[in-house]
Amino acid sequence: MRMTQRARRSAIALVAAVAIGGSGVAVGAATAAPAATTASATTATTVPATTVPATTAPATTAPAAVGSDARASYADVVRQVLPSVVLISTTEGLGSGVVLDHSGDIVTNAHVAGDASTFKVQVPGDPTPRSASLVGVYPPDDLAVIRVSDPSGLQPARFGDSAKAQAGDVVLAVGNPLGLSGSVTSGIISATGRVVTEPASAGRPGATLPDAIQTSAPINPGNSGGALVTTAGDVIGIPTLTAAGSQGGAQVQGIGFAIPSNLARDIAGQIITAGTVTNSHRAAIGAQVGTVTGQDGMPAGTGIVTVTSGGPADHAGLRPGDIIRAVGGTPTPDAQALAGALAAAHPGDRITLSVVHEAQERNVQVTLGELPGN
Repeated sequence: MRMTQRARRSAIALVAAVAIGGSGVAVGAATAAPAATTASATTATTVPATTVPATTAPATTAPAAVGSDARASYADVVRQVLPSVVLISTTEGLGSGVVLDHSGDIVTNAHVAGDASTFKVQVPGDPTPRSASLVGVYPPDDLAVIRVSDPSGLQPARFGDSAKAQAGDVVLAVGNPLGLSGSVTSGIISATGRVVTEPASAGRPGATLPDAIQTSAPINPGNSGGALVTTAGDVIGIPTLTAAGSQGGAQVQGIGFAIPSNLARDIAGQIITAGTVTNSHRAAIGAQVGTVTGQDGMPAGTGIVTVTSGGPADHAGLRPGDIIRAVGGTPTPDAQALAGALAAAHPGDRITLSVVHEAQERNVQVTLGELPGN
């Protein structure tokens, strides 16, 4: 795993293949199309805590009191939150979801929904799975909304303001890891504002998630789409990724990531209201890109494949075949690095690209546009 400081946030390049259980997530068709290769030379890997094969004996694990919170038990918080976290099953495996409203809408990860259009949802306290259908999916933020056909008895979660989350806050991760329904782990918020890049895998493009919450609360396969909650019982994040592997001979532990609740509620609300995302809030250069490989087989830059007519790249004079080497002085050896830089920016920002055009390198000023919502 590598970390490079951005102007406003830290960026983390994740270099593992997508685990089983759902479709990959796109960085945005109008912005970037990351290749499967990265420039990372470390052995640390990060994978989505995605769906897992079903088990037949669900169980509950109790949280431990950790961090600065001196409470001996979070049982009252668990009792409040558990009814709002459901088990989602598809033909590919299991995941988690959080109840949004009394109409039966449930937010989860796009990689949990995968390519499925129908689902089975296990509601806490109800032994009979309920049928559900896909409302919409937004791969760039790894979010999806499904709706159960029978919403009776559903208990919507109480969402908190993720903008108030800060390093050191005690949090609980609630979900269904390994199919163990209603499991809870505990930890703290390790950092906020992370830009986390999930790599591509076979047949699945990657995604770059802005403003991710980093947590030490264990996020295991099957936790994806569940709830990261405060000790007051407020959902402040949707767990989606966890780190695994080793770095410099040391085992990587206690590094997980969650999509902030403010973003999840915004995107889910757009999907429910309009059936699609109408405002992504994300920056784009208006070009499709791919990683350029040098003669030594290593990434040598981010090549522009196509340029959207009338978009930011077009207005800046960028053309197919140009190679982006850096953004604001930060190298972009591959498409994932460029996606990370864009995720740390905002629509309307003016950035400087170092571009190789017809064998000559020059600096180009680009005013970023907005990533299309659909």
